[in-house]
This record gives sequence, C-alpha cells and structure tokens, in this order.
Amino acid sequence: MPKERPLWRGAAFRLCLLSAALFLCLQLGMRRSWCPEEKSSVPGLAASTLRALPLPLAGFAPVVCPLWGVGVSCKARARVGCSTQLSLFRTVRWHIELQPWASPTPSLNYEASRFLKYISTSQISCEHMNLSSLKGYSETTKKPWSVCLDERFSLIHRIRSKKCRLYSLGLGNDDNQFELSMANSGCEVHRFDPSIKSAHIQQGRHLWHHRLSIDWRDPNPAIAAHKLHSNTKKLGTVLNEFGHQKIDVLKADVESAEWKILENLILEDVVEQIGQLVFEVHIHWPGFEVSGNDSTVVRYWYSLLRELELKDFRLFHTYKDLSKPQMFLKKEAFNASSCYTLSWVNTRWK
Repeated sequence: MPKERPLWRGAAFRLCLLSAALFLCLQLGMRRSWCPEEKSSVPGLAASTLRALPLPLAGFAPVVCPLWGVGVSCKARARVGCSTQLSLFRTVRWHIELQPWASPTPSLNYEASRFLKYISTSQISCEHMNLSSLKGYSETTKKPWSVCLDERFSLIHRIRSKKCRLYSLGLGNDDNQFELSMANSGCEVHRFDPSIKSAHIQQGRHLWHHRLSIDWRDPNPAIAAHKLHSNTKKLGTVLNEFGHQKIDVLKADVESAEWKILENLILEDVVEQIGQLVFEVHIHWPGFEVSGNDSTVVRYWYSLLRELELKDFRLFHTYKDLSKPQMFLKKEAFNASSCYTLSWVNTRWK
C-alpha cells in the first residue's frame, strides 16, 4: 500500500510558486516605474495635450527617470530600455586631468605664456561669423559674441530650419542684443539671470527669461527652501527638467564663475550636448572656488581648456578686451587683458 504524501509538502510547493510569481510581478512593476516614458501616456495628461502646450509650460514640466545620469533624456532611455541601465552608467569623474607643468619646475612665467598663447590662437578657421546676415540682427551689440555659421557645421542649418536653441547665462547684464538677434532669426532662446523679478518672462515668440542662476552644483534643498526667490541649479539639471537634449549655442558671461561651471560641464559630459560655446573668461583673479598659488591656478585654467579640445571642441575666435583693466592675477603683467571672449565649435556636430 503506497504511503500518503504529507499535506505540508504540497502546501509548501504551492507557496514557493506563488512567491516566485509575486517577485516577478514586483520586478516588472519596478522596471515600469523607473522608465516613465515606456508607459502609454503621462498619468493625468494625454500626450496630445502635452504637445499642444506652449513651450514655457511643456518645456518646464520635469520628466525624471531615477537612477539615470543627468543630461540623458527619458526618450533616449526608453529606447535603450531600463534593463540595460546599469551597463550605461558612466564613470563618475570628480576632477579634471591636469596637464603636465609647462616647465621642469612650476613657474608662473612659463604657465602664463603657455595659457595666453593658447587662448590667443584659433585652432580652426571659420569664414562666416557675422550675424548681420541673420534676420533681426542689431548693430548695437556691445560685445563680439561670435558664432560659426559655416555650412560644414550644424548651426546655420538649424537656424534656417527654425530648430536652433540658445542658452544664455548672465548676471544682471543689460546687453541682450545677441539674444534678441538669435531669437528674431527664429532660434529658441532661454536667458538665465537671477536678478529678474518674475520666475519666467516671455519676450516675443522665441525669447524667455528665467530667474535662475546656473551654477556648478545643485543647492542643498534644506538651505534653498529658506531663501525666497533663490534658485540655483546645474546646467545638466536644467536640461533634464526642461526636456532639452541639445543646445546649439551656450553663451556665458558669469563674472568669474565660468571656470567652475565649465569644469562641471566637462565632468558630467554635459558639454557633449552643446554645439558651440561662447564664454567670457576673466583672468584678473583665480575665480570662484579656484584655489592654489598663481602657477597652479593657470595650470588649472589651461587644463580645463585642453579638456574641451579632447572632446573635439576647437577654438575659432578669440577677442582680447582692451577696454577692461590689463591685469593677470592681480598684476599688470604678460601684456594680458583681464577679460577675453572665446568661441569654440564642437566639431562632432556636423
């Protein structure tokens, strides 16, 4: 007579099967929540409605994919699939690679000579930099904010097709003729200035002003919450929140914050999402949170610009501002101006 099977064994087997099924459902649910755009629509808002919103509303609605790095859009992430997200994590860089010293022993003379030669020498020719050919160009532009409009690069084609985008970073600067000219040519222009009174102001069809300061770090939420009108973010964070994957031109006149902002763009690979850079650099002092003796500071500046070159950016225009004090690290030396305007083009963008 065969032995009876204990009832607890059958119950245990069924419990194991139920647990495995529940675990699988949880995994699938988590995967769907990590990649919101894999869902058929945004909860509570139809996709057609979102597309119909004017740019300031549709652009400002943040779409966040947790566990992904800043600067990669959710659409791109959905195409790749969350199952491969761990393999797509980039190695976090905390510091740039410093270039070797310009001389066998650290020397300010050698470092300054190398750096000044570097920022005074174009690396690539650009035949068309004159904005006068663009609709709405104004001759009252005070500074030479030069962009490369050669046919071999994408900017001129993006302008013609009304698909270009400009980000302008400033600190209370009233000279916005460059931005107006780009907006009048059909470019989507976003001007970031913490000194304006309203959070967002639309000027015309293509120009928006935002009360926002672009920094090299995001603020501590606990501290920022207590500061009225205080809004400081990294550029990568803004791109992610606005839903912008690329910037055709990034213009920056941020009064000595440019070095640390540029470092952040390089370390987080945000610079690869930019077609052209137009930066005003200040060299009369090290800049915000740049430390070390004079030769160390200049080596750091030079190393930052070489990082741009390694990412296929080429300097096509340089302007020495003779109207500013002729100073280099608080000294009247090396026949240097305290202010230069430099323009680079990303040669990967064709």
